[in-house]
Amino acid sequence: MSSANPHSVFLRDGDTFLATGLSRGPWDENAQHGGAPAALLAHLAETAVGEEFFLARLTFELSRPVPVAALTVAVETSRGRTARRVTLRIEHEGSVVGRAIALMLREQSTAVPATSAARLEPEPADCTERFDTPGMPTGESFHHEAMDIRVAHGSTRVPGPAAAWFCLRVPLIDGVETTPAMRAAAAADFGNGISWVLPFDEFLFTNTDLTLYLHRAPVGEWIGLDAETIVQPNGVGLASSTLYDSQGRIGMAHQNLLVRPR
Repeated sequence: MSSANPHSVFLRDGDTFLATGLSRGPWDENAQHGGAPAALLAHLAETAVGEEFFLARLTFELSRPVPVAALTVAVETSRGRTARRVTLRIEHEGSVVGRAIALMLREQSTAVPATSAARLEPEPADCTERFDTPGMPTGESFHHEAMDIRVAHGSTRVPGPAAAWFCLRVPLIDGVETTPAMRAAAAADFGNGISWVLPFDEFLFTNTDLTLYLHRAPVGEWIGLDAETIVQPNGVGLASSTLYDSQGRIGMAHQNLLVRPR
């Protein structure tokens, strides 16, 4: 179920999350972009354990396309003092469409050696090229309307490594504050989109999973990805991204890719 002229990626109705057209991905008009449910899962994992725990890892397995429709999420949480694992299961009409495990760690102030932070440059305000992959659909979708994307280096118009900054234009869930972890999860699934190797109109290179690692929460609205995609003749690929905020590196993301001719 989606709404006309949506102002958020999801609408909540009790225990149900209604995906709007702003969750739509590039491969199928009825399927979500992976970043939308990934950010939803980050929200539910954070809610399950409380503010004293930090999202250190999210592993999301897309067992089938997540539909642009009404979803429910089953959540189970372990009980650890310093580390808790949250198991999440996305369902649509009784069928499981995705599974995830979130590793939540309790933060503690620790004295560590000072290091110079690697940065992604230029910053968003100085980036002039916009996200534009040949053959990729536009219109009401997560990548085109829900997300502001500014290319930092490389180019999304040609194959090869590329880096870009990402900022959500709308709330992820209507009436819910979008947290730093949610912003990171929303951006992390774009690695294979900005650093593509094969032409979009001739090949499918959809990710079967997403693993996001964070070593600190991002600061500010913008998340940077510096990504590279590798594709092998066996029809399998891997997209790897380093994540940044305005202050430096915040983590990594990896996506296994299923590559098939259209």
